[in-house]
Amino acid sequence: MARSDKEAVVAELTEKFRNSDAVLLTEYRGLTVAQLKELRRGLGNDVSYAVVKNTLARLAAREVGFDFLEDDLKGPTAIAFVSGEPVEAAKTLRDFAKDNPALVLKSGAMDGVALDADAVKKLADLESREVLLAKAAGALKAKLSQAAYAFNALPTKAVRTIDALRDKQEQAA
Repeated sequence: MARSDKEAVVAELTEKFRNSDAVLLTEYRGLTVAQLKELRRGLGNDVSYAVVKNTLARLAAREVGFDFLEDDLKGPTAIAFVSGEPVEAAKTLRDFAKDNPALVLKSGAMDGVALDADAVKKLADLESREVLLAKAAGALKAKLSQAAYAFNALPTKAVRTIDALRDKQEQAA
């Protein structure tokens, strides 16, 4: 590979590192081309899954301040550049790794913070953003319903008490 080609690849990788919401490193040793194609399809359009030269990836990672990734950029490494929901990408990689033990989650980065393999697995265990928002909305709705019930309870109780007193007076008269 000519020097100018390498510089172009490093510039492209640097741009991908900068523009990604998360970066997940995997080892793909032992996977077939068909399996990698299946994995890419499963990751969807928000994830770019690329096999890159480690030395070029190290240079790009160093340029954006991801020096902590250098230790894991050894051996056959593929990088998932996530521009979207990192949880979904981590879940897809985790589930694919369960079915294909040859895929190994190495590490990653999210919001400039290093993630080890355990942190990536914990990220995969999180519920998606939509589910968490739905749960929060449900909890807020429940609290609002409780408040509305409490506010309506006082006037209703007062009306029932007045009706009971009126009935009692009518019976006494």
